[in-house]
Amino acid sequence: MAAPRTLFEKIWDAHVVAAEPDCPAVLYIDLHLVHEMTSPQAFAGLRRRGLKARRPERTVATIDHIIPTIDKARTVSDPAVKDLLSAIEKNCRDFGVALHGIGDEYQGIVHVIGPELGLTQPGMTIVCGDSHTSTHGAFGALAFGIGTSEVEHVLATQCLLQRKPKTFEVRVDGRLRPGVTSKDIILAVIARLGIGGATGHVFEYRGDAVRALSMEERMTMCNMSIEAGARAGMVAPDETTFGWLKGRPFAPGDFSAFRDLKTDDGAVFDRTMTIDADALEPMITYGTNPGMGMGVTGTIPSDTAKQALDYMGLEAGRPLAGHPIDVVFIGSCTNSRITDLRAAASILKGRRVKARVLVVPGSEQVKRQAEREGLDRIFLDAGCEWREPGCSMCIAMNGDELKEGQYCVSTSNRNFEGRQGKGGRTILASPLTAAASAIEGRVTDVRKML
Repeated sequence: MAAPRTLFEKIWDAHVVAAEPDCPAVLYIDLHLVHEMTSPQAFAGLRRRGLKARRPERTVATIDHIIPTIDKARTVSDPAVKDLLSAIEKNCRDFGVALHGIGDEYQGIVHVIGPELGLTQPGMTIVCGDSHTSTHGAFGALAFGIGTSEVEHVLATQCLLQRKPKTFEVRVDGRLRPGVTSKDIILAVIARLGIGGATGHVFEYRGDAVRALSMEERMTMCNMSIEAGARAGMVAPDETTFGWLKGRPFAPGDFSAFRDLKTDDGAVFDRTMTIDADALEPMITYGTNPGMGMGVTGTIPSDTAKQALDYMGLEAGRPLAGHPIDVVFIGSCTNSRITDLRAAASILKGRRVKARVLVVPGSEQVKRQAEREGLDRIFLDAGCEWREPGCSMCIAMNGDELKEGQYCVSTSNRNFEGRQGKGGRTILASPLTAAASAIEGRVTDVRKML
């Protein structure tokens, strides 16, 4: 009788093409996602070597990182940006890769459109030249980011050399209270482990609180697995997964093959941790990496690195709630889906903001859905900016950026120095907390508005 296996081990074993002791395994890749920032050098490498894309139908491209979001014209003035946009169009055309570019009805952030189109499916191996590829693990896939040289390798061979990670169970028991979201779960996990605490491992999120999450919430949680150092994050597929995927353009019609895709009873994880969902409150970050997080009612820890405090202009031992802010950013591959926008709109409806607020949908499909529901009017009436789809202020490579010294409550995934603009100060939070903070013009506990 076969030994019990975890979800990760089942997918890994099914995709190993070749393996030798003490060597990386050759792993087959089911889906390769590319964007304009990490693909030009990879395609150039294929040209130098006279190679074709091995399975072009297994690769899908979009434009998201550097695309302007300010208007439908997507006006680009930077010559370097123009070159990158031209390059991905030519590369996809020359190598037979599908591209959802400017003006395409499915253009959007790569980790939004993959699931949206039904390209992301249970049991798959999925890679992209972007660290937040872990997002797709919410569907019971093994998904992780790769470097540009690896992008070239996957294009050429549809395989990748990988050392087998260890397994890490993150069990979330109990029930989330009003105002607390999956963003708060993952920020709590990262705060406990630190930014390198899960290095060399793949998370599997389990427990009653995880099962109760929507697919969008699971994607948010898996998205930020990388911020704790994990190679990937996963949730076993269930009826919530199948119901969300049903009817999407590339989704399978029959999900019966995936109903037993889960960790076996008796399977052993290399590590495990438990989070009590009942005890969680809305989370915020106070420093310069995602591991510097605390509950919104907490005080900045006394052992916070001086460099981080100096950059953020904050003091240890003091609360962050009530601190004035300049900007709120609602978007990114972490929190730009329709349910994220609905959550923010539920707080903003009938109110006015006291900070600059950018609301950036994750894709053309999300934008159209939001506009059908009238969410855009709620944002505009509240004084927010309603933008075009893209990565926007998450990475500040597209004209959307903070000015030096500005404080921003952001629904994105990273708060490194300069991440949202040189000298910009980022406080990570959920869409609910971001919306509440926008209304008050200061870091706010959303629970008082519910």
